[in-house]
Amino acid sequence: MLVPLHEILNEAKKEGYAVGSFNLHCMEMLPSFIEAAEEQHSPISIQISHGTANYIGLDLIKAMVETLAAKSNVKVALHLDHNSDVNFIKKAVQAGFTSVMIDGSDLPLEENIAVTKEVVDFARPYNVSVEAEVGAIGGTEDGVSLKEDVDFTKPNDAAYFYEQTKVDALAISIGSSHGQYRSKSKLNFAVLQEISERVEIPLVLHGGTGVSYDDIQELIHYGIAKINIGTELNVRYIEEGKKTFSESPLENSLRKVLIPCNNRVKNIVKEKIEHFSKAPLYK
Repeated sequence: MLVPLHEILNEAKKEGYAVGSFNLHCMEMLPSFIEAAEEQHSPISIQISHGTANYIGLDLIKAMVETLAAKSNVKVALHLDHNSDVNFIKKAVQAGFTSVMIDGSDLPLEENIAVTKEVVDFARPYNVSVEAEVGAIGGTEDGVSLKEDVDFTKPNDAAYFYEQTKVDALAISIGSSHGQYRSKSKLNFAVLQEISERVEIPLVLHGGTGVSYDDIQELIHYGIAKINIGTELNVRYIEEGKKTFSESPLENSLRKVLIPCNNRVKNIVKEKIEHFSKAPLYK
Protein backbone atom coordinates (compact mmCIF):
# COMPACT_ATOMS: atom_id res chain seq x y z
CA MET A 1 0.00 0.00 0.00
CA LEU A 2 1.16 3.53 -0.76
CA VAL A 3 1.50 5.63 2.39
CA PRO A 4 3.04 8.93 3.54
CA LEU A 5 6.69 8.60 4.53
CA HIS A 6 6.08 9.88 8.06
CA GLU A 7 3.80 6.92 8.74
CA ILE A 8 6.70 4.57 8.03
CA LEU A 9 9.42 6.61 9.74
CA ASN A 10 7.55 7.35 12.95
CA GLU A 11 6.99 3.64 13.46
CA ALA A 12 10.63 2.88 12.67
CA LYS A 13 11.89 5.45 15.18
CA LYS A 14 9.53 4.16 17.84
CA GLU A 15 10.52 0.52 17.32
CA GLY A 16 14.25 1.11 16.86
CA TYR A 17 15.04 0.28 13.26
CA ALA A 18 15.68 2.19 10.03
CA VAL A 19 13.84 2.17 6.72
CA GLY A 20 15.82 1.91 3.52
CA SER A 21 15.14 4.59 0.92
CA PHE A 22 16.35 3.35 -2.45
CA ASN A 23 16.98 5.44 -5.55
CA LEU A 24 15.04 4.33 -8.61
CA HIS A 25 17.33 4.95 -11.58
CA CYS A 26 15.10 3.39 -14.25
CA MET A 27 11.65 1.82 -14.53
CA GLU A 28 13.04 -1.71 -14.77
CA MET A 29 14.36 -1.56 -11.19
CA LEU A 30 10.99 -0.93 -9.58
CA PRO A 31 9.60 -4.49 -9.26
CA SER A 32 12.90 -5.57 -7.69
CA PHE A 33 12.47 -3.00 -4.92
CA ILE A 34 8.93 -4.07 -4.10
CA GLU A 35 9.76 -7.79 -4.25
CA ALA A 36 12.73 -7.31 -1.93
CA ALA A 37 10.60 -5.47 0.62
CA GLU A 38 7.88 -8.12 0.45
CA GLU A 39 10.34 -10.96 0.95
CA GLN A 40 11.79 -9.16 3.97
CA HIS A 41 8.33 -8.20 5.25
CA SER A 42 9.54 -4.63 5.52
CA PRO A 43 8.31 -1.15 4.63
CA ILE A 44 10.29 0.63 1.94
CA SER A 45 10.82 4.13 0.59
CA ILE A 46 11.34 4.49 -3.14
CA GLN A 47 13.05 7.76 -3.89
CA ILE A 48 13.28 9.68 -7.12
CA SER A 49 15.97 12.17 -8.07
CA HIS A 50 15.17 15.25 -10.13
CA GLY A 51 16.98 13.64 -13.06
CA THR A 52 14.98 10.43 -12.87
CA ALA A 53 11.75 12.40 -12.50
CA ASN A 54 12.52 14.26 -15.72
CA TYR A 55 13.59 11.05 -17.47
CA ILE A 56 10.48 9.01 -16.64
CA GLY A 57 7.93 11.67 -15.70
CA LEU A 58 6.22 12.36 -12.38
CA ASP A 59 2.82 10.99 -13.41
CA LEU A 60 4.20 7.76 -14.86
CA ILE A 61 6.39 7.15 -11.81
CA LYS A 62 3.45 7.64 -9.49
CA ALA A 63 1.22 5.36 -11.57
CA MET A 64 3.80 2.56 -11.61
CA VAL A 65 4.58 2.74 -7.90
CA GLU A 66 0.92 3.03 -6.93
CA THR A 67 -0.01 0.01 -9.06
CA LEU A 68 2.63 -2.23 -7.49
CA ALA A 69 2.09 -0.87 -3.98
CA ALA A 70 -1.65 -1.55 -4.20
CA LYS A 71 -0.92 -5.23 -4.80
CA SER A 72 1.67 -5.42 -2.02
CA ASN A 73 1.26 -6.29 1.65
CA VAL A 74 4.02 -3.89 2.75
CA LYS A 75 3.96 -0.14 3.19
CA VAL A 76 5.54 1.83 0.35
CA ALA A 77 6.40 5.54 0.31
CA LEU A 78 7.12 7.43 -2.91
CA HIS A 79 9.67 10.14 -2.14
CA LEU A 80 11.07 12.97 -4.25
CA ASP A 81 14.71 13.25 -3.20
CA HIS A 82 16.95 16.35 -3.01
CA ASN A 83 15.22 19.25 -4.70
CA SER A 84 15.57 22.99 -4.38
CA ASP A 85 12.95 23.83 -7.02
CA VAL A 86 9.80 24.62 -5.06
CA ASN A 87 7.60 24.62 -8.15
CA PHE A 88 8.84 21.17 -9.14
CA ILE A 89 8.22 19.92 -5.61
CA LYS A 90 4.66 21.21 -5.77
CA LYS A 91 4.16 19.33 -9.05
CA ALA A 92 5.34 16.12 -7.36
CA VAL A 93 2.89 16.66 -4.51
CA GLN A 94 0.05 17.21 -6.97
CA ALA A 95 1.12 14.17 -8.99
CA GLY A 96 0.61 11.95 -5.95
CA PHE A 97 4.05 11.52 -4.40
CA THR A 98 3.65 10.75 -0.70
CA SER A 99 6.83 12.52 0.39
CA VAL A 100 9.10 15.29 -0.87
CA MET A 101 12.45 16.73 0.14
CA ILE A 102 13.10 20.43 -0.01
CA ASP A 103 16.86 20.95 0.08
CA GLY A 104 17.68 24.49 1.10
CA SER A 105 20.96 23.54 2.75
CA ASP A 106 22.91 25.81 0.38
CA LEU A 107 20.99 28.79 1.76
CA PRO A 108 21.54 30.77 4.96
CA LEU A 109 19.59 29.17 7.80
CA GLU A 110 16.72 31.67 7.88
CA GLU A 111 16.24 31.39 4.11
CA ASN A 112 16.31 27.60 4.39
CA ILE A 113 13.60 27.85 7.03
CA ALA A 114 11.48 30.16 4.88
CA VAL A 115 11.56 27.98 1.77
CA THR A 116 10.97 24.84 3.83
CA LYS A 117 7.92 26.37 5.53
CA GLU A 118 6.51 27.20 2.10
CA VAL A 119 6.77 23.55 1.09
CA VAL A 120 5.38 22.29 4.41
CA ASP A 121 2.38 24.61 4.16
CA PHE A 122 1.70 23.41 0.61
CA ALA A 123 2.15 19.69 1.34
CA ARG A 124 0.14 19.40 4.56
CA PRO A 125 -3.35 19.50 2.97
CA TYR A 126 -2.28 16.62 0.71
CA ASN A 127 -1.01 14.58 3.70
CA VAL A 128 2.40 14.52 2.04
CA SER A 129 5.50 14.20 4.22
CA VAL A 130 8.29 16.75 4.02
CA GLU A 131 11.98 16.08 4.57
CA ALA A 132 14.49 18.92 4.76
CA GLU A 133 18.23 19.28 5.31
CA VAL A 134 20.45 21.28 7.65
CA GLY A 135 24.20 21.15 7.06
CA ALA A 136 26.02 20.25 3.87
CA ILE A 137 26.19 16.63 2.72
CA GLY A 138 28.91 16.59 0.10
CA GLY A 139 29.61 14.40 -2.92
CA THR A 140 27.89 13.74 -6.22
CA GLU A 141 24.37 12.44 -6.74
CA ASP A 142 22.80 11.38 -10.02
CA GLY A 143 25.62 13.09 -11.91
CA VAL A 144 25.10 16.39 -10.10
CA SER A 145 27.91 17.72 -7.91
CA LEU A 146 26.75 18.86 -4.51
CA LYS A 147 28.96 20.68 -2.01
CA GLU A 148 32.52 19.40 -2.12
CA ASP A 149 33.08 19.66 1.62
CA VAL A 150 31.05 18.08 4.38
CA ASP A 151 29.72 20.75 6.75
CA PHE A 152 28.58 19.01 9.93
CA THR A 153 25.13 19.99 11.09
CA LYS A 154 25.18 22.24 14.14
CA PRO A 155 22.87 20.84 16.83
CA ASN A 156 21.59 24.33 17.68
CA ASP A 157 20.70 24.90 14.03
CA ALA A 158 18.94 21.54 13.78
CA ALA A 159 16.82 22.19 16.87
CA TYR A 160 15.92 25.73 15.80
CA PHE A 161 15.16 24.61 12.24
CA TYR A 162 12.73 21.94 13.43
CA GLU A 163 11.02 24.31 15.87
CA GLN A 164 10.41 26.77 13.04
CA THR A 165 9.39 24.36 10.26
CA LYS A 166 7.88 21.25 11.89
CA VAL A 167 9.12 19.04 9.07
CA ASP A 168 8.47 15.30 9.24
CA ALA A 169 12.09 14.20 8.83
CA LEU A 170 15.45 15.94 8.95
CA ALA A 171 18.53 15.03 6.93
CA ILE A 172 21.72 15.87 8.80
CA SER A 173 25.40 15.95 7.94
CA ILE A 174 27.62 13.83 10.18
CA GLY A 175 30.30 12.66 7.75
CA SER A 176 28.62 10.59 5.04
CA SER A 177 28.67 11.78 1.44
CA HIS A 178 26.79 11.12 -1.78
CA GLY A 179 28.40 8.92 -4.40
CA GLN A 180 30.91 7.36 -2.00
CA TYR A 181 31.45 3.79 -3.06
CA ARG A 182 35.05 2.60 -2.74
CA SER A 183 35.70 3.88 0.78
CA LYS A 184 33.83 4.04 4.05
CA SER A 185 32.60 7.19 5.75
CA LYS A 186 33.99 8.42 9.06
CA LEU A 187 30.97 9.48 11.03
CA ASN A 188 30.70 11.98 13.87
CA PHE A 189 28.49 10.18 16.35
CA ALA A 190 28.89 12.91 18.98
CA VAL A 191 27.13 15.38 16.69
CA LEU A 192 24.41 12.83 15.93
CA GLN A 193 23.84 12.10 19.62
CA GLU A 194 23.44 15.77 20.49
CA ILE A 195 21.04 16.36 17.60
CA SER A 196 18.96 13.31 18.52
CA GLU A 197 18.60 14.60 22.07
CA ARG A 198 17.23 17.92 20.82
CA VAL A 199 15.19 16.97 17.74
CA GLU A 200 12.26 14.60 18.25
CA ILE A 201 11.50 13.67 14.64
CA PRO A 202 13.12 10.86 12.62
CA LEU A 203 16.59 11.73 11.34
CA VAL A 204 17.83 10.84 7.86
CA LEU A 205 21.26 9.72 6.67
CA HIS A 206 22.14 10.45 3.06
CA GLY A 207 25.06 8.71 1.36
CA GLY A 208 24.33 5.36 2.98
CA THR A 209 26.36 3.36 0.45
CA GLY A 210 29.60 4.45 2.12
CA VAL A 211 28.55 3.47 5.65
CA SER A 212 29.60 0.19 7.28
CA TYR A 213 27.02 -2.17 8.73
CA ASP A 214 28.64 -1.85 12.17
CA ASP A 215 28.07 1.90 12.07
CA ILE A 216 24.49 1.42 10.93
CA GLN A 217 23.47 -0.05 14.27
CA GLU A 218 24.89 2.90 16.19
CA LEU A 219 23.20 5.31 13.79
CA ILE A 220 19.85 3.70 14.48
CA HIS A 221 20.49 3.81 18.23
CA TYR A 222 20.83 7.59 18.00
CA GLY A 223 17.71 8.23 15.99
CA ILE A 224 18.49 7.63 12.31
CA ALA A 225 15.27 6.17 10.90
CA LYS A 226 15.83 6.54 7.15
CA ILE A 227 18.98 5.56 5.26
CA ASN A 228 19.37 6.51 1.60
CA ILE A 229 21.01 4.12 -0.84
CA GLY A 230 21.65 5.09 -4.44
CA THR A 231 25.20 4.73 -5.72
CA GLU A 232 25.60 1.03 -5.01
CA LEU A 233 22.39 0.17 -6.85
CA ASN A 234 23.46 2.12 -9.91
CA VAL A 235 26.98 0.70 -9.96
CA ARG A 236 25.89 -2.91 -9.51
CA TYR A 237 23.09 -2.65 -12.07
CA ILE A 238 25.49 -1.37 -14.71
CA GLU A 239 28.15 -3.87 -13.67
CA GLU A 240 25.74 -6.79 -14.06
CA GLY A 241 24.52 -5.44 -17.39
CA LYS A 242 28.04 -5.24 -18.78
CA LYS A 243 28.76 -8.76 -17.60
CA THR A 244 25.58 -10.17 -19.13
CA PHE A 245 26.14 -8.39 -22.44
CA SER A 246 29.72 -9.65 -22.68
CA GLU A 247 28.95 -13.26 -21.76
CA SER A 248 25.67 -13.79 -23.62
CA PRO A 249 25.11 -14.42 -27.30
CA LEU A 250 23.20 -11.80 -29.21
CA GLU A 251 19.60 -11.98 -27.98
CA ASN A 252 16.42 -10.78 -29.56
CA SER A 253 14.92 -10.17 -26.11
CA LEU A 254 16.22 -7.39 -23.89
CA ARG A 255 14.47 -9.04 -20.94
CA LYS A 256 17.13 -11.76 -20.82
CA VAL A 257 19.72 -9.07 -20.20
CA LEU A 258 17.69 -7.03 -17.72
CA ILE A 259 16.57 -9.91 -15.48
CA PRO A 260 20.07 -10.58 -14.05
CA CYS A 261 20.45 -6.84 -13.40
CA ASN A 262 17.15 -6.72 -11.56
CA ASN A 263 18.02 -9.80 -9.51
CA ARG A 264 21.34 -8.26 -8.51
CA VAL A 265 19.62 -5.11 -7.29
CA LYS A 266 16.92 -7.10 -5.51
CA ASN A 267 19.52 -9.02 -3.51
CA ILE A 268 21.29 -5.80 -2.52
CA VAL A 269 18.04 -4.23 -1.33
CA LYS A 270 17.20 -7.35 0.68
CA GLU A 271 20.62 -7.29 2.32
CA LYS A 272 20.32 -3.61 3.19
CA ILE A 273 16.87 -4.09 4.70
CA GLU A 274 18.17 -6.97 6.79
CA HIS A 275 20.95 -4.84 8.27
CA PHE A 276 18.76 -1.79 8.73
CA SER A 277 16.13 -3.69 10.70
CA LYS A 278 17.92 -6.58 12.42
CA ALA A 279 14.67 -7.29 14.26
CA PRO A 280 12.27 -8.68 11.63
CA LEU A 281 9.29 -6.76 12.99
CA TYR A 282 7.12 -7.41 9.96
CA LYS A 283 7.53 -11.19 9.92
